[in-house]
Amino acid sequence: MTPAELRIGTRASQLALFQANWVKEKLEQAHSPLRVTLVKIKTTGDKIQDVPLAKIGGKGLFVKEIEEALLAKKIDLAVHSIKDVPTEFPEGLHLAVITKREDPRDAFISREGISLKELPQGAKIGTSSLRRQAQLLHSRGDLELIPLRGNLDTRLKKLNTLGIDGIVLACAGLKRLGLDEMITEILPIDISLPAIGQGALGIETRVGDEEVEEKIRFLNDPDSSIAITAERAFLKRLGGGCQVPIAAFGRIVDSVLQIDGLVGTIDGKRLVRHRIEGPIERAEALGVELAEILRKKGAGEILEEVYLRSGTAK
Repeated sequence: MTPAELRIGTRASQLALFQANWVKEKLEQAHSPLRVTLVKIKTTGDKIQDVPLAKIGGKGLFVKEIEEALLAKKIDLAVHSIKDVPTEFPEGLHLAVITKREDPRDAFISREGISLKELPQGAKIGTSSLRRQAQLLHSRGDLELIPLRGNLDTRLKKLNTLGIDGIVLACAGLKRLGLDEMITEILPIDISLPAIGQGALGIETRVGDEEVEEKIRFLNDPDSSIAITAERAFLKRLGGGCQVPIAAFGRIVDSVLQIDGLVGTIDGKRLVRHRIEGPIERAEALGVELAEILRKKGAGEILEEVYLRSGTAK
């Protein structure tokens, strides 16, 4: 990096490039004549498209190779979807910025334009997320869930090619790409609690790289950062990964932090859910407290069973 240049590491999907370009444009506008370039990096999650994430196992499937480039100083910062970022970082790296959150909810896209509730018995829904699967089955146990991997545009195409009745995707990605008109229904959080960090971008940097962090600091959104700090503390305490249906959603209401958390069985027959609230200064502690409450309500048993079955017992 030179004083007049920054290199952003990013995945090469349509959505990832849109997000990285958004950061690029903001940086160039704020720091003219700074030149920002994108470095496309293929991650493990991008390379394996035909296997559900839960079966691949491991954490950081969409960030590992980007983090390696950051440590090797081939890039100066990395732009990620927060929900892809593990709660623990390689030594020497950290999350420097959390951007203002786009709509964090899930969106249902129906091939026939009808709502989730109106779908016929046994309707087929595409999703690669165990979190979504558990909650959809809890709401509608008759649904048939079809594994659906791939980038956002790939999954949208599969809506027609696979003959399924609908798919569930993140609102944020659809809105960022101007695909709002495709949304049949935005699912309320009592039907589909979002993934941890869904809707926000995270900018990862090398610890102590003050020159880079000074340039990107203005992109941090305090409210989003507080809410997502609580969500990530919740996830870290539970030790959750993509093999377990875990969800959390924090938001600030009248200067008070509210956070909902959920752990469920994959078949959706049991969901353990709770909400707590408290001062924003206690964001991380509230996330941990919520995790402990859920453990006592039965989430501990669910987690243990899932980890034993997957061979990743904690």
